[in-house]
Amino acid sequence: MRIERFEEIKAWQESRRLAGLIYDFTKRPSFNRDLGLRDQIRRAVVSVMANIAEGFERRSHKEFRNFLNIALASCSEVKSHLYVALDQRYIEQDDFDLACAACD
Repeated sequence: MRIERFEEIKAWQESRRLAGLIYDFTKRPSFNRDLGLRDQIRRAVVSVMANIAEGFERRSHKEFRNFLNIALASCSEVKSHLYVALDQRYIEQDDFDLACAACD
């Protein structure tokens, strides 16, 4: 099966789901007040989706691989920020586990 659109890519679909989780978490009052962490984790999670899409549209396997590596790095950034959110009690362990599983 040939993928014609970036929306068909499983990794992009999963990153979209992760973005939804992160945005839901960061709307919570305690998390929402931490403007720095809130904005940083949101930028990182949006970067995951965007790099997958951008890399696919480059129409080059080499460039796509490069953009996938960037997306993976952004996903690791999201995961790191999730540890801060957990430690600051902005999210519960179950939320953390769910989001980390989506990162992986």
